[in-house]
Amino acid sequence: MTSSTFPATVTTPSRTHLVLIPSYNTGAKVYETVREARAQWCPVWVVVDGSNDGTAEELQRMAQGDPGLRVWVLPRNQGKGAAVLHGLQAAQAAGFTHALTMDADGQHPAVLIPAFMQASMRRPEAMILGKPVFDASAPLLRVRGRRISNGWTDLETLGAGVGDSLYGFRVYPVVALVTVMARQPWMRRFDFDTEAVVRLAWRGVKPINIDAPVKYLKPEEGGVSHFRYGRDNVLLTWMHTRLVLEFVLRLPVLLLRRGLRRPPFQP
Repeated sequence: MTSSTFPATVTTPSRTHLVLIPSYNTGAKVYETVREARAQWCPVWVVVDGSNDGTAEELQRMAQGDPGLRVWVLPRNQGKGAAVLHGLQAAQAAGFTHALTMDADGQHPAVLIPAFMQASMRRPEAMILGKPVFDASAPLLRVRGRRISNGWTDLETLGAGVGDSLYGFRVYPVVALVTVMARQPWMRRFDFDTEAVVRLAWRGVKPINIDAPVKYLKPEEGGVSHFRYGRDNVLLTWMHTRLVLEFVLRLPVLLLRRGLRRPPFQP
C-alpha cells in the first residue's frame, strides 16, 4: 500500500498528548496503522516489543523520514503492558501529560484520535475510554467473554462507569498510570488494559466513555491475533481474583467517595 492512499500527515506536534502504539509481530499491518495514526496526530510513538518479523527495521526507516514518528525496539518480548510502560516513561521524561494507546493490528479507528484527544484536553483529570461497537467480524465467543470481565470491573470500581474493560483504544494521564504501574509487578501482559482502568479508578481518575468501532480482521486482510483463550483467560481470572481481594479492603473508602461524589464518582 502506497503512502498516497493516506491523507497528508499532521505535522504540528502536540506538546502534551501523543499516540503510543505497542507492536509485536503484527506484520505489514503495523505500517498501515502507523500511517493512519500519523495522518491524524503528531507525534506518534511506536514501541516494538521484541518482534522478529522484520517490522522493527522498516518502522525505523519510516521514522528516519518523519520527525513526527519515533520508534523504540525492545530486545525481547515483554508483553503489551511492559511495552506501554516503556513508552509512558519516555513520554513522562519528555514532558507529555497524556498518551492515547492503540493496537498495531488495525482493529482500532485512527480517525477518532482527534476526538479522543480533544475530550482529554477538556477533562485532563480523566481517562478517555473507547467503548467498542462491534460489527459482524467480531467473534461471538470474544464478545460474550468480555461481558464477564466488564461485570467484574464494574464491581471492582463500585460502578465508577468503566464502559469496557478490555478495549485498548483510550487516553491515559501519563503520570498517574506510571505511578500505578511502578507500585506493583502486574499489568505487564494481556492483563494491562483491565487492571489499568481499575487501579486508575481507585486512584480517583474518572472514566469517560466514547463509542468507537472495532474490527476483527481476517488473516487474508492482514489480521493477526496473539490472544490465546486458555492462557489469557487464566491470566484474567488471576487478575480479577487479586483485584476483588484488594477491592474488599478498599470498599469503605470507595463507598465514602461515592457517597460524597468525589473522584472517580464526580460528574
